[in-house]
Amino acid sequence: MNTIASELAASIRSIPDYPKPGIIFRDITTMLGDAKAFRRAVDALVQPYAGTKIDKIAGMEARGFILGGAVAHQLSAGFVPIRKKGKLPHDIVRIAYSLEYGVDEMEMHRDAVNPGERVILVDDLIATGGTAVGATQLLRQIGAEVVAACFVIDLPDLGGRKKLEALDVPVHTLVEFAGH
Repeated sequence: MNTIASELAASIRSIPDYPKPGIIFRDITTMLGDAKAFRRAVDALVQPYAGTKIDKIAGMEARGFILGGAVAHQLSAGFVPIRKKGKLPHDIVRIAYSLEYGVDEMEMHRDAVNPGERVILVDDLIATGGTAVGATQLLRQIGAEVVAACFVIDLPDLGGRKKLEALDVPVHTLVEFAGH
């Protein structure tokens, strides 16, 4: 692990058997509460795209809002929240997406992104990829160009990164953890 990855990994709390036995929950709230680690993470997420034209950052509920807002600020881009069904008050577009044990829906305002705008998708973690794939499809449905997807944490054993890359979305992550 490189220096930033090892520093960030040390700032992330691992909670065994949550939300169910056999799962290790990777909790970034400890990283967010550490000013230096939070700044390092945001800077590292932004770095590959500094100086490129990015119109919007799309953050997935809820930790993607925190990280995505900070990334949008650093890149002088707009921010688009991608929310769970029923949370947005205006004209929306919606998509169903696969979860590990079922299906859910996410939505965004129809006018949040204009056709052809360059968008980076941001969230805290990529696991099975269901949410990120759904968000990518939702953005493309309204004509966005999904330039990349960025995550603090990758759980490569669960294959989410490969699913996004199969959709021609480059993936940028900072820390990998083995297992679930």
